[in-house]
Amino acid sequence: MHSEHINTELIIILGPTASGKTTLAVDLAYHLNGEIISADSRQVYRNMDIGTGKDFSEYVRQGKAIPYHLIDICEAGDKYNLARFQNDFNEVFEQIKSRDSVPILCGGTGLYIQAVISDFWKSKVPINESFRSELDTLDTNIIFDKYGRYLKDYIFSSRKRLIRRVEICDYLEKNPEFQKADFKGFNFTIFGLNPGLELRRERISKRLKDRFESQNMVEEVRNLLDSGVKADTLEYYGLEYKYISYFLKNEMTFEQMFSKLETEIHRFAKRQMTFFRSMESKGFEINWIPDNLKQEQKLKYILDKI
Repeated sequence: MHSEHINTELIIILGPTASGKTTLAVDLAYHLNGEIISADSRQVYRNMDIGTGKDFSEYVRQGKAIPYHLIDICEAGDKYNLARFQNDFNEVFEQIKSRDSVPILCGGTGLYIQAVISDFWKSKVPINESFRSELDTLDTNIIFDKYGRYLKDYIFSSRKRLIRRVEICDYLEKNPEFQKADFKGFNFTIFGLNPGLELRRERISKRLKDRFESQNMVEEVRNLLDSGVKADTLEYYGLEYKYISYFLKNEMTFEQMFSKLETEIHRFAKRQMTFFRSMESKGFEINWIPDNLKQEQKLKYILDKI
């Protein structure tokens, strides 16, 4: 099935950690000739695989590799951010559409998901080639000096993005009649996975145990520290990276670290759900898929809706 048979431009699958989002998204991509865009603020980092739950073997169905995007796109030690995600998403989304594939946004970082569907109109601002070429001849510092009014809260990540930002702001200034509201027509359908609390807790605990016992998560964090990633950067990444680095610095015993981490991941899942509920209160409709359905029934639930 291709994108022309579907009544939505973007399918979104969200849910708290350990809710089975990736498996469902990959099944769906296999059925629809889809590609997955990850909405996970920590899977963007290379060499942070176990703690962020990247399971590359997941992205294969019946021997077919399912394309995925925005995973492993920057170095561990970097600080990726929302503005970069919005740009990266828009770029990848357009590429997937140009291949006539179906974009499926999947992840648990609610802030990222909400931002791309709220600000999607920005990608509709037309490209101004001559203005771009003119900006391209200027030194980066000069662009900041000259167009500072457009760049008050801007965090620089690349010249290409900087130029696009100035281009958008310049267009909006010269075309005040361009209405964001005209682009509310961006069609997306959101599906949510939310296992019952007991089941969620059980899955989180089982997965955490598995990461320590068979996947060598302590080793992953030790390798990051050995490769020069600073301990306070690992704290910034939170959860596994934060508490395992405490353990490696002998600030916690293994048992203390494990139980603290378990508690924190349960709290994290709860905060994720709070964010998704706040999205609903802002008017984003989330189709919650009943958790008691079998995997193929969950798939059918989505396919029936779209």
